[in-house]
Amino acid sequence: MALSLDRVVALLDALSPLHHAESWDNVGLLLAPLADRRDPSSPPAVERVLLTIDLTDAVLEEATGLGADLIVSYHPPLFRAVQRLRPSVPAERRVIAAARTGLSVYSPHTALDAAPGGVNDWLAEGLGPGASRPLVQAERLDPALELKLVTFVPHDHADRLAGALSAAGAGVIGEYSECTSRAETVGTFRGSAATNPAVGEREKLERVPEVRLEMVCPKRALPRVVEVLRDVHPYEEPAWDLYSLAARPELGFGCGRRVTLAEPVTLPALVERLKSHVGVASARVAAAPAHRAGAPIREAAVCAGSGGAVLSAASGVDVVVTGELSHHAVLERLAGGVSVVLLEHSSSERGFLPRYAQRIVERSEGAIRVDVSSADHEPIERW
Repeated sequence: MALSLDRVVALLDALSPLHHAESWDNVGLLLAPLADRRDPSSPPAVERVLLTIDLTDAVLEEATGLGADLIVSYHPPLFRAVQRLRPSVPAERRVIAAARTGLSVYSPHTALDAAPGGVNDWLAEGLGPGASRPLVQAERLDPALELKLVTFVPHDHADRLAGALSAAGAGVIGEYSECTSRAETVGTFRGSAATNPAVGEREKLERVPEVRLEMVCPKRALPRVVEVLRDVHPYEEPAWDLYSLAARPELGFGCGRRVTLAEPVTLPALVERLKSHVGVASARVAAAPAHRAGAPIREAAVCAGSGGAVLSAASGVDVVVTGELSHHAVLERLAGGVSVVLLEHSSSERGFLPRYAQRIVERSEGAIRVDVSSADHEPIERW
């Protein structure tokens, strides 16, 4: 059985929403064929998926041999802007070869790092039982909730104005429309001799019972909303305010993870747990003097891959765990009494792929086959 490429991309996006990827990243569908490789008269379809951390020549050959339709490469093989495609450049050559064979390529990268149950949650599990939360909490501003419009209108005009503003695009919250907040208030004004007030008399201070009407509004709808406000509002000069709304935390999503261990553990024991979880025979460790002497570890920060930027937000921890960290960043951590465990870049990520494969199969209800690459491996060896 096959699913359309669009449907498979949608389920991958659902597993790790792309808006959570870092701004510098290049995620999502990076390469798609014009038609299905089995039936050129049909749109692209997917029967078999190959998961890898890196799209290397060996992985590309493996995908072709397996008859895969889609390669999900955790690291994006197209990262910076591509101005040329030349067979003499390895990264460009692989894109040419994938396109020639009708393969699609998708990359989740930092979107999968940030997602609940994603790469960083998997890595955090290697520390042992404990409470985990994002190091840097993800926030998102819903495009429908970018602004808050507040205006003041007499009671008998409130429903008509709210309906007109709703029709112009204001007042949408999720699956609900015509959303308003209304509160009783009193407005005062004094019109000059040149005015023509809808309520009261010119050159006289007026007090009018009003409704404070509040509605959310997307920026794209604002020009039309303001136009409608002026046309429908009964006042010659309606009073209205506009507030910018802040992004809201999306619980469970975010960069890195901070883990409070259920039971304190020594650094050697923690390293053994991590090695077993990740599936490596050794790890590079910079031990702080206190931990070398046996002091327990209670708080840890993890970030799969290269954790320098993300781990800068990790204060008050005993240990940081990542794939790679610069020499000077390690020294800085040690100077602060924090130990460092380095598992190598892709080794800190690769062990998540079997779990990722299972989730894709579940999302597709078994309609597609998902394999984890056997050709993909950590490029750094310990000799």
